Amino acid sequence: MSLERAVRAKIAGKRNPEMDKEAQEWVESIIGEKFPAGQAYEDVLKDGQVLCKLINILSPNAVPKVNSSGGQFKFMENINNFQKALKEYGVPDIDVFQTVDLYEKKDIANVTNTIFALGRATYKHANFKGPFLGPKPADECKRDFTDEQLKAGQTIVGLQAGSNKGATQAGQNLGAGRKILLGK
Repeated sequence: MSLERAVRAKIAGKRNPEMDKEAQEWVESIIGEKFPAGQAYEDVLKDGQVLCKLINILSPNAVPKVNSSGGQFKFMENINNFQKALKEYGVPDIDVFQTVDLYEKKDIANVTNTIFALGRATYKHANFKGPFLGPKPADECKRDFTDEQLKAGQTIVGLQAGSNKGATQAGQNLGAGRKILLGK
């Protein structure tokens, strides 16, 4: 098997059809229209128009100009504008897919993960009432300890460190004992 085929098989193995379906249903519920019947999930998203419509609903006028014609470069521009708007909306840069992942269908699983990251980012926007996608991110729980409390904690040995009270090797007998022969 060639290296390219092995890489494609590995990427295809990461793809989860249930996550794709869940992401598709979420996008459909936000934009208020179903994907065209008989078209694959990635084919509907490929030109970037649906994605731009999605981000414009979540964050009005995030992508002011959506290209509906003009060929491959205009559609790739849609995807790039969507990615830029995602970062401004609060999706971490590491969660945003590359343009070729979608346009050339190199890694659709990564595109789905980005949609899930967008779904998680919606929790951080109080004006968005739902539906939400994915688990709610944890909020920061900052704690302030006094110097006295911090010093008291340094004297305690946590149980994670383990305890060896009374541990000895008495009674252990592994194999035959060592025989030392004198005088030879």
